[in-house]
Amino acid sequence: MQTIEQPSLATAPVAAKAGPHQVVIVGGGFGGLYAAQQLGQAQNVEVTLIDKRNFHLFQPLLYQVATGGLSPGDIASPLRGVLSQQKNTKVLMGEVTDVDPDSQSVTLNDGRTLPYDSLIVATGMSHFYFGRDDWATIAPGLKTVEDALEMRRRIFDAFEAAENTDDPELRQALLTFVIVGGGPTGVELAGSLAELAYHTLKPDFRDIDTTATRVILVEGMDRVLPPFPPELSARAQQDLEKMGVQVLTKTLVTDIQGNQVTLKEGDGVTTLQAATVLWAAGVRDPGMGGILADRTGVERDRSGRVMVAPDLSLPSHPNIFVIGDLAHFAHQGERPLPGVAPVAVQEGKYVAKLIQKRLGQGSEIPGDEVPFLYKDGGTLAVIGRHSAVVSLPWTKLTGFPAWFVWLFVHIFFLIEFDNKLMVMVQWASNYLTRKQGARLITEQKLTTGS
Repeated sequence: MQTIEQPSLATAPVAAKAGPHQVVIVGGGFGGLYAAQQLGQAQNVEVTLIDKRNFHLFQPLLYQVATGGLSPGDIASPLRGVLSQQKNTKVLMGEVTDVDPDSQSVTLNDGRTLPYDSLIVATGMSHFYFGRDDWATIAPGLKTVEDALEMRRRIFDAFEAAENTDDPELRQALLTFVIVGGGPTGVELAGSLAELAYHTLKPDFRDIDTTATRVILVEGMDRVLPPFPPELSARAQQDLEKMGVQVLTKTLVTDIQGNQVTLKEGDGVTTLQAATVLWAAGVRDPGMGGILADRTGVERDRSGRVMVAPDLSLPSHPNIFVIGDLAHFAHQGERPLPGVAPVAVQEGKYVAKLIQKRLGQGSEIPGDEVPFLYKDGGTLAVIGRHSAVVSLPWTKLTGFPAWFVWLFVHIFFLIEFDNKLMVMVQWASNYLTRKQGARLITEQKLTTGS
């Protein structure tokens, strides 16, 4: 476990200055939003939240947008609306393109500069294609609303194209979906696609049998859901296979060309005819990590995540914090903390409280030198109807109990009441009717490949 020297709170006080303490937060995801909310009642503090989008996105449910179960508005909340009651908080729609630690300012893509006393970077991560960036247009990932809508278009376009062809080989290629990556996103996407093909769409088409669809999940490691306990990974694979998903572990994608996907398992190489490939493997820094490294000299890991100190600051800049997926926090356990929403939420709250502590406000963080400590509430992934796996600190759940816990947790963490209500109503309708009402192709593009 790496140890980075870090000034204690006693040796890194906030310098006295005229006017409010300026906190700039870059990114309105879980980490950035929860940090902003925590600072909402801070005294003599002004908060500026900057994001490229004007909304907070509940990423864990993006796969349901991609498969037509939910609409984008169900899982997105306008940042201005969420923070409108915080009189000390301003929201700016823009992109940070530079950071100057000497002048303590950030530069936006429109040329403006904003000063900061404390900077919180929570920009998240992007897709990583392991050196094959040319695959990005062939195999879309799932990080943004646009990604989800593009996936949705490709999925439903494939079924429509299959209905419109008389070529049996082409039809089977159109009804074959390859998902690369067996983590939570890949598993949930595979299960949702199987539900869609084998149940929801079954009565809707006349010339194709959607139950002939092949859903293939490819994972390079020896099991799906590698972060989960082995027994839960085994149960997840078993449930996926019962649903009709073909799970290929210890298998790598080595090439994607048109409708052809090349797989390698050990010394064996096979090719599949698949018109739709969806990417759920690998992440990398979208750019902010590189900017921080250039400007501050901070170290990064192979994915570009920033190596942070025990209090989530940069080792040489105690007033710059990196939280969420972009942070490589290697001070608790044998592995860095995972890039999941609960980690980002806790990090955001911690940094906000730490800033208040340095300003002499509140005592929620006791002592002079308090490293961040993640309280693991568990990990969970849904496979399908009545099927999920949940690993809690005190127990492990599968089947219906795990599925119910998954439903409750995701409803609980949605930001606004309107979102909670809409998602509950939509899920209830989907559950009772097995119909998914957001099955829209927003750009007509009937092709043999996407």
